[in-house]
Amino acid sequence: MTDAELAPLRDWQRELRAQFPIITAHPELAYLDSAATAQKPRAVLDAAQEYLVTGNANAGRGTYPWANRTTAALAATRARVAEFLGDPDPARSTVHLVSGTSEGLRSVALDWLVPQLAPGDEILVPFADHQANLAPWREAERALARAGVGITVRGLPYQDSSGDYDHRALRALVGPRTRFVAATHVHHVLGGDMNVHRLREVLGPEVPICLDAAQGVGHLPLSVAELDVDFVVFSGHKALALPGTGAVWARQARGPAYRPGGWQGTPNTVGAVSLAAALDWLTAADVRRIERWTVGLAARLTEGLRRLPQYEVLGCQLSLAADSAAARRRGIVSFRHRDITSADLGFVLYSHGYMVRADALCRAGVDPADERAGVVRVSTHVYNTPEEIDGLLSVLDTLD
Repeated sequence: MTDAELAPLRDWQRELRAQFPIITAHPELAYLDSAATAQKPRAVLDAAQEYLVTGNANAGRGTYPWANRTTAALAATRARVAEFLGDPDPARSTVHLVSGTSEGLRSVALDWLVPQLAPGDEILVPFADHQANLAPWREAERALARAGVGITVRGLPYQDSSGDYDHRALRALVGPRTRFVAATHVHHVLGGDMNVHRLREVLGPEVPICLDAAQGVGHLPLSVAELDVDFVVFSGHKALALPGTGAVWARQARGPAYRPGGWQGTPNTVGAVSLAAALDWLTAADVRRIERWTVGLAARLTEGLRRLPQYEVLGCQLSLAADSAAARRRGIVSFRHRDITSADLGFVLYSHGYMVRADALCRAGVDPADERAGVVRVSTHVYNTPEEIDGLLSVLDTLD
């Protein structure tokens, strides 16, 4: 992002950054790990605090005012999730609050998908995305096998040049027994929008799609009115809410109705309150502006890294230049030093005040103990600044 592109957003970003207490309390540090968990604005912290000190109770289990208000707060959070996702038919769809993306995807796999599959059915899942979007479908496959139901699990094809799903190669994999597709909204390593709308164009109107939106919700717009998927699953803690909360949005239009199985127990009430507050904050801040800001910061970083020959940037090489016509990374940039391990590089960067992720990044099929698989991931949010990116690049430039 050039200074000219930044100028119209400078005052807006400065005002929002000031609303994050942990950021303003540590001006000597640059938090660049928002893909792992995002920091929380004051409005979210205040909402959680107010709930805990004025009306904390269990939901759906009491008739006194605190319990009734908590039950209503959970219902309001579910409605807020549907609204935030641009749900065109909230009377038909449902929102279920979960502990996060991992639990939500597992519930879709075991509670919804397993009961409807028959011998010979096929599903398509991502073999190179986050482990949380592969493990549940493999678990479903094993559960079916124990019941004597053999299915075929195929991997979604990827484009070598960009890392996006290869919708052209997908045509050869889709057949009359294709029953389900799991996909990712934004790749947690490569940072690319995976263009899920292209999957629908190939799959046709009948095949359900489940979308892991952990790196999308709260970072860029996601409209289920425009994106014809059947499930959207995300974690609250990556969308500025407290840890331990998230949601499964279900369209309830293809296949049987989705209903989580088992006894639901006590919900994370304060987490739900924080999630509603986070979505309110994001709406007021303008998610489209947040996207412009973080995409610009990522472009600023890749532009700098491409000038440093000791680093290899993962993902589309055509999009490294800030003025490239290729799709830019959605606020996530992963790279390696050609000689220094990612773990060592992470320690060095922290010694200069830069907090980044430095490991195998929970990639499916990658051994986390393999040092060669490690990368450094920089992930940004609205509280990050161009000066932080420039400072990071200055440190990286000193490491030959």
